[in-house]
Amino acid sequence: MAYRAPLNDMGFLLDHVVGYNRVAETERFSEAAPETAKAILNEACRMCDEILAPLQRSGDLHPAYLENGVVRTSPGFAEGYRAIAEGGWVSISASPEYGGMGLPITLATAVNDMMSGACLSLQLNPLMTQGQIEALEYHADEAVKEVFLPKLVSGEWAGTMNLTEPQAGSDVGALASSAEENPDGTYSVTGQKIFISWGDNDFNANICHLVLARLPGGPAGTKGISLFLVPKYMPDENGNPGRANNLRVASLEHKLGLHGSPTAVMQYEGATGWLVGTAHDGMRTMFTMMNNARLGVAAQGIGVAEGAFQHALAYAGERKQGRSPIEGGTGAIMDHADVRRMLACMKADTFAARAIMLSCAVAIDMARATDDAQWAAMAGFLTPISKAFGTETGMRVSEIGLQVHGGMGFIEETGAAQYTRDVRVTSIYEGTNGIQAMDLAGRKLMDGGKVAEILLDEIDACVARAEEKLPELSALAGRASRDLRDATGWMVAQSDINERFAGAVPFLNAWGRVLGGKMHLAAALAEEDGGPRSRLATFYIKRLLPEYRGLLAHATAGAEELYALRPEDMAA
Repeated sequence: MAYRAPLNDMGFLLDHVVGYNRVAETERFSEAAPETAKAILNEACRMCDEILAPLQRSGDLHPAYLENGVVRTSPGFAEGYRAIAEGGWVSISASPEYGGMGLPITLATAVNDMMSGACLSLQLNPLMTQGQIEALEYHADEAVKEVFLPKLVSGEWAGTMNLTEPQAGSDVGALASSAEENPDGTYSVTGQKIFISWGDNDFNANICHLVLARLPGGPAGTKGISLFLVPKYMPDENGNPGRANNLRVASLEHKLGLHGSPTAVMQYEGATGWLVGTAHDGMRTMFTMMNNARLGVAAQGIGVAEGAFQHALAYAGERKQGRSPIEGGTGAIMDHADVRRMLACMKADTFAARAIMLSCAVAIDMARATDDAQWAAMAGFLTPISKAFGTETGMRVSEIGLQVHGGMGFIEETGAAQYTRDVRVTSIYEGTNGIQAMDLAGRKLMDGGKVAEILLDEIDACVARAEEKLPELSALAGRASRDLRDATGWMVAQSDINERFAGAVPFLNAWGRVLGGKMHLAAALAEEDGGPRSRLATFYIKRLLPEYRGLLAHATAGAEELYALRPEDMAA
């Protein structure tokens, strides 16, 4: 599939919309100046366009499979992964102490966006490793770090995350996997885990699993869970893969999409592992990895949206159908108003979601570079919005892309349907979008809405700057900010958390819509003389932003009507 990494949009957002210059001005990231960032993204672009993008269809048409206990990956994936590892893209933000580049999460997120648009199935492998690297950097003891981090950072070894069990999905506290301490200080881990992305492959020398399990005597629920690092092969005295550990891939799942990414059922039978963090504190430790992964999944949704848009745009410029309704038209379906509308929706939503995601990444980098609690709180608030709005955008845009193709979109040969199938899981894994919304409406408003107020003040400041140059757009964005402020106040005032949860998803999507309006307004302000981004901002703010009103009406309706609709009513 033809794909070109969206360097122009990324560069414009970093330079003019999300404030990347603040990251580069900190002491920690002083070597990641905008010029350096541009050069890094150019190199990543070349790898994605030339090496990864040609693998997209291979992964779909030739899925990974299990053969005599060995996972065989799609043709070309080993070579593609080698390019990722050798380029340092696995460890772009990892600590230089263990061989990483030590670059900002913002740049790592932009690269993940590119790789996802090029070949999502393969990109999922390094994404899991990136999260594991971060969890070990923060929580593992020095002996574990010295053995595992250099291999993970180099990409020689890969990492996974093992949370889910057949009876314990979103309710992680219901897990049954167990662990017992061995005399040498290691632990024996037993249990079954499902939905393990890249649980095994035939090109990494070792696979390192982070596994949640219970130690004897731990309290019930999530407070009694511990985290263990359990490798496929035990490291020998030189740190190289030695004897096989007592674990195996029981089976691979047959899935709607992401066929090139092996999703494993993992069986642990007294497998040897090391405790990561402290006993019974595994959920907090794992969340270090999950928060990283949630931003990465946002990048997956947005990357797929970009790929689907480019695919649809190319088709709409070539497909001849009917008479052109405009003077000087090309005769291609892009001339028709409804097709033009669909393409504009795809482009405008992808731009908005990418800007929100990169703003979240900037906040994470600023928190790390300054130890400022406000930046950390901002990053925490933007993470669920980035993940849920970014992946909803991926699903919506890929579905529109299929529609642009018409009947040919339903034919697998065009490749349009693959985007829809591949991206669908992103709203489910790493915390469903419903859970993200409940996090936003619940935990993230426990401060009384203070961080929300800071973000709303930033929107208002952007509106004020635009009043003279863009009066109509600023007025629409300003009204949206006021209405969102009122709805957020309503959420904060609800003492019954279920009243919030009943409208949490539309509340989060309203935040995405309004923040997207702010991003487009900022882009239009930064562009001189009404260029393409100004025209795109006009489309978004006039036609898509108003959707927030219906979302807020739903968000503030409360729970009574939901529970008035009884189960028997639904079955009637």
